[in-house]
Amino acid sequence: MILRPERAGDIDAIRQLTETAFKTAPHADGTEHLIIDRLRAAGALALSLVAEAEGVVVGHVAFSPVSLSDGSTDWYGLGPISVDPAHQGEGIGGKLINEGLERLKALGAAGCVLLGDPAYYNRFGFVSDPKLTLDGVPPEYFMHVAFSPVYGGGTVSYHPGFYG
Repeated sequence: MILRPERAGDIDAIRQLTETAFKTAPHADGTEHLIIDRLRAAGALALSLVAEAEGVVVGHVAFSPVSLSDGSTDWYGLGPISVDPAHQGEGIGGKLINEGLERLKALGAAGCVLLGDPAYYNRFGFVSDPKLTLDGVPPEYFMHVAFSPVYGGGTVSYHPGFYG
């Protein structure tokens, strides 16, 4: 398996993969592939990585800039992340997350936030903290990983591409 940045020729495969992966997800609304399209069109897809196995895209993760109400900069949001249902449980998602976080650190990012299941994302260092919130979301499901022990806080806002 190869982890690499997306290429122009991957766009349709990423869209199909994301649509398929989220089709039966319990907390999905079916627009995850459109979020990626809108972020890409707005130039807000800061990091987009694919997992390729035997020439086929089997996983994808997107990172885009987020805003913090206290004015802190260089924060990113992880998501959507997709793995082909036939390859779930093989560690592909974890590899994409770890690679993405390492690349964000190399870019000088301050940290990364996400909305997800703590039982899964805690293993990557994500924790909830009342200093960082997302309106309308139970605090235990909104998590972050900071790349410095000192970081800002406030309400987080995702790029408008998340909202259509």
